[in-house]
Amino acid sequence: MKETSRPAGIRAAFRGTVQRGLRAWPTALLLAVIVMLALPAAWLVAPAFVSPPPAATPEVPAWHQAPTALSARMGLSPLTESAPVPLPSAVAAQLDGLLKPDGDGSFTGLVQDALTGQVLFDRGGSESRIPASNMKLLTAVAALRAIGPDHRFNTKVLAGPAANQVVLTGGGDVLLGAGESAPNQVTGHAGIATLATATVNALQTAGTTGELTVLVDDSLFTGPTLNPAWADGDVAAGEVAPLYPLALNSARFDPAVTTGPRPQDSAITAAEAFAAQLKTAGAAAGLTVAAGVERYTAPSGDAPRAEEPAVLAAVQSATVGQQVDLMLQTSDNYLAEVLGRMASVAAGEPASNDGATGAVRAQLADLGIPTDTMRLADVSGLALGNQVSARQFAEVVRAITSGTDTRLRAALDGFPVAGLTGTLDTRYVNGSTARGAGLVRAKTGTLNSVIALSGYVVDADGRLLVFSFIGNDLKPGAAGNREALDRAATALAACGCR
Repeated sequence: MKETSRPAGIRAAFRGTVQRGLRAWPTALLLAVIVMLALPAAWLVAPAFVSPPPAATPEVPAWHQAPTALSARMGLSPLTESAPVPLPSAVAAQLDGLLKPDGDGSFTGLVQDALTGQVLFDRGGSESRIPASNMKLLTAVAALRAIGPDHRFNTKVLAGPAANQVVLTGGGDVLLGAGESAPNQVTGHAGIATLATATVNALQTAGTTGELTVLVDDSLFTGPTLNPAWADGDVAAGEVAPLYPLALNSARFDPAVTTGPRPQDSAITAAEAFAAQLKTAGAAAGLTVAAGVERYTAPSGDAPRAEEPAVLAAVQSATVGQQVDLMLQTSDNYLAEVLGRMASVAAGEPASNDGATGAVRAQLADLGIPTDTMRLADVSGLALGNQVSARQFAEVVRAITSGTDTRLRAALDGFPVAGLTGTLDTRYVNGSTARGAGLVRAKTGTLNSVIALSGYVVDADGRLLVFSFIGNDLKPGAAGNREALDRAATALAACGCR
């Protein structure tokens, strides 16, 4: 509305100026004034005619729904079982010329029809490869199946073993926020400030006064906090950090800064934030907080077993389904490793690295996906010791999209959308890949000499296809490798291939 009214206002002001000039100035000077006023007026009006229109905001695809109800964009037909299946020879003709490394290395790949499982393209699809962050697809499956998409992790405050002690107890939520709980967010869904206020209220009710000591119990996780398969440089750069069952912002100092070094003891960092909030909340209640925090040490096995400590307060995380989606969108290694350990806990196994990899392997085998050739060194994909085939990834994506196990459907929204969201938001923007923008949904993976892309597309005939492409031994930093994967996925999205 402002754009349509501006020219009328300018004309009115212009007429008023002219009328006043006619009464007060000679004609020659009046003409000069008119010219001077006309130039700014023209400058204001002209952009509406000469400036290019603003770039259209990409529309998020409608197919965040279940694949059986997907509606394709750009005039494509809804998915139906009768949509023609692409011919393998035609798919190969499209992809063979695109999947070429930029320099050293090679690509493997597999494309399947999602409904029938028919293999439409196979270039070394059964060869084990370093998958980088495509590993997170396997972790997503394990977490959703073992824990459940609607489950929430509890962070509790328990009464300590001595008077005026409180124990902040980690329950697997590493997305805690430092402030009040934010119910509409995933990171910060459970807030430390909210937990502190509830703790003070409980202590007031119990008649507690004086100085409080804060302990932190991070004993849920066992084994080394750092995986020996991770490079020291990756830890120093903040790709991952020592693992604990509670952390602020997925072990980040600032939720808005997702690169750079992380806290090296996220449990202590969270406890210090809790102590600060407890001090603020307790001031009006006559409660003070001792400086520093301590680790809680459970009584030894020979010590007499005391009664279960009272739960003073608790906050709940976002759902596992929401956390899985965040993990896939942002490719957060820390969150992936924690979800893997919590999947092990849900299966009654230790919350260790071995427990996490074991939980992933067990859940995939239960899905009917062969795991005998897999080597799992971690569950985030940061380790170079992982070995998974493109065929196994394609089968995982097919399991997620099929709807056979409804728990896995929660991962659909986590797949980054080409050109729009997550780790694909800045890709699919040039002439060779733009046709895939908004259509390709896939998990990315990148290490120094590794690149991978596994996901799904709806082709031009409305057929749902799943795919996985993995490049190994590549020239580090060669831009053509990522371009090759994006062009291949774009070709699938545009495929009639008959």
